[in-house]
Amino acid sequence: MIRDYSPEDYPRIIELWKLTGMGDEQRGDDQQVIERSLELGGRLLVMIRQSGNEIIGTSWITFDGRRLHLHHFGIHPDYQGQGLSHRLAEASIAFAREKKTQIKLEVHRNNRKAVSLYKKHGFKYLGDYNVYIIRDP
Repeated sequence: MIRDYSPEDYPRIIELWKLTGMGDEQRGDDQQVIERSLELGGRLLVMIRQSGNEIIGTSWITFDGRRLHLHHFGIHPDYQGQGLSHRLAEASIAFAREKKTQIKLEVHRNNRKAVSLYKKHGFKYLGDYNVYIIRDP
C-alpha cells in the first residue's frame, strides 16, 4: 500500500533511509525539513507492508516552484526485486501529472538498477552534468 507521509512515520523513515544510505539528519533530512517541503507543495509517499504497517519504501518529491525533484526513492533491501519500485515510481509520476509539472531526479551512474527503473518510466538522461552542493553554508 502507498500512502502519504504522516509525522508519526518519521522515526521509521529515518531508519529506512539510514539502512539504504539514502539519508539522515546530518544531510538535513530532519522532520522539519520534510514538513516544510510538504507545505511548499511537495509530497512524501510511504510504501507500507500491508501486514504489520512496516515502512518498506519512500519517494520524497519536493517542489521548487518550477519543477518537482524526486529524492529518497527506495525500497527496503528485504523487499527489493519484487516489482515494488515500479509501483512507487508510478505513484510518484502520477503526482507530477496531477501537478502538470516536470519531475527531475539525480542518481549515481553506477546504480544500474535504479537507472534502468527510471528509464523504463520515461526519465531521460540530461547529459554529462556535474552536480555540486554546499551542505553547510
